[in-house]
Amino acid sequence: MSSSGSPMTDLPETGSELPEIETPPVGTEEYFGAAFPAAQRYAEHLATTGIEWGLIGPREVDRLWTRHILNCAVVAEYVGESDVVGDVGSGAGLPGIPIALLRPDAKIVLIEPMERRVEWLSMVVDDLGLENVRIVRARVEELVDEEMFTVVTARAVKAMTTLIEWTREVISPGGRILALKGASVEGELVKAKKLIKRYRLSQPKIHVVDGGGILEVPSRVVEIVKK
Repeated sequence: MSSSGSPMTDLPETGSELPEIETPPVGTEEYFGAAFPAAQRYAEHLATTGIEWGLIGPREVDRLWTRHILNCAVVAEYVGESDVVGDVGSGAGLPGIPIALLRPDAKIVLIEPMERRVEWLSMVVDDLGLENVRIVRARVEELVDEEMFTVVTARAVKAMTTLIEWTREVISPGGRILALKGASVEGELVKAKKLIKRYRLSQPKIHVVDGGGILEVPSRVVEIVKK
């Protein structure tokens, strides 16, 4: 089910007074290329309407780029232009929107069950002019027989065992999970070992990615392929 909720608050006007957002690290503009202005606009949304609507905490403004936008953008390094990406529990559009900015030819589906978040996502996607993004209000496990993805992404969405159970039937053969995880991911993967074998998935790879040196604290991207 697609949704295109109407805005509940005014958009921040370009050039108007904004919170003091973290300065993007050196190399960020080059990393995003032509999409950098849209990425800046996205950061403005996170710092204003994102906080007002309760999608992000006010303390996150000081680390919007390093902890959130760039932390998620590096996932795009493992996404091809022909991929169909399902971003599970998209919330504030992380990592789906940064991927959409960097991979304009890929199709990105933001999957989010909460109505208020869906309305916010619709407002932001429209404002950024992201024609490669579609928003679906649902839980991913409800999309079996309705959607099929070559990639599913997730950030801070349950343990790996749950993510595998939720997404295995919406991933096409040869498709893959790309999950952003923290330092405890090795323990999660140990618990998921039986599921990985049962569902004939590949052995997980943990990619440690810093965006070519942009991130002082690299992101951990777990990749699991559906055989």
